[in-house]
Amino acid sequence: MSVRLVLKNPVPASASPYRLLDDRGHQLAWANQFLDAQTVRQLSLRSLRAYAYDLLHLARWCKSSRHSLARLNQSLLLKYVRHQLEQQPSPTPQTVNHRLCVLRCLYRFHYAQEIPGKPLFQRSYTTRSSLGYGRRQTKITTNLRLQQPGRVIVPLSADQVACFWNGFRTFRDLAMVALMLQDGLRSCEVLQLQLEDLLLFEARLHVLGKGRKQRFLPLTADTLQVLQNYLHLERPLTNSSALFVSLKGRRRGRPMTVAGLRSLFPHHRLVSKVPQANPHRFRHYSVFRIIAQ
Repeated sequence: MSVRLVLKNPVPASASPYRLLDDRGHQLAWANQFLDAQTVRQLSLRSLRAYAYDLLHLARWCKSSRHSLARLNQSLLLKYVRHQLEQQPSPTPQTVNHRLCVLRCLYRFHYAQEIPGKPLFQRSYTTRSSLGYGRRQTKITTNLRLQQPGRVIVPLSADQVACFWNGFRTFRDLAMVALMLQDGLRSCEVLQLQLEDLLLFEARLHVLGKGRKQRFLPLTADTLQVLQNYLHLERPLTNSSALFVSLKGRRRGRPMTVAGLRSLFPHHRLVSKVPQANPHRFRHYSVFRIIAQ
């Protein structure tokens, strides 16, 4: 029996648009009930999507190995991790750890307890007060977790940024890149911007970030000029409230999608010969520039 993930719209506000179905089209209650609960918690669609794909992987493993969530214990949890590590290509430690975290949340949601069985692993870690004072305290956890290699992201140089910037030809694309470089916006935050979020006369921008946290950011003179040029010269006449919309094709005037934003980078990376350029590295460049000043 196969399991698949579908996106259903429209759905009630308290239900997740992502649904897990079997080959007969029947819903997997244990997975969809958990996704609905996360929707009630007001998780973003991107978080729901990540949870749904983790549950899809778990459901397929349960079907192939003939296990169920009710029989889950520490030994089966270890088998699940080994199954993932034996796959080709092997998932990253971050992916495995995220799946384990979702699985533990899923089990607590349905059974109001931790996964039973004798813990097979034990590790210690240090922590300190969230206020930043006091001595570090050593704590012990028995949760299975793969060690994640540390990553150091080297920000782009000013020359690389200038070279990449010069490759764009539309004010819309320049405005989106400017918001990432100058104000450190995430790509998802750029796509979520509405016309009402842009306060031109105050040279400010209202941003709804991760966890639905709101913040106001100043706009530099260059960014402000590019945004004004986009609004006055390029943005199609449309009823859409989204700030950034498609400029041509069948989606002209409709909000830009994640795929549409991502499609901008491969071509410009090739033309500018800056293969490291991506939205996340732009965010690091923004922070690096602010600290350097």
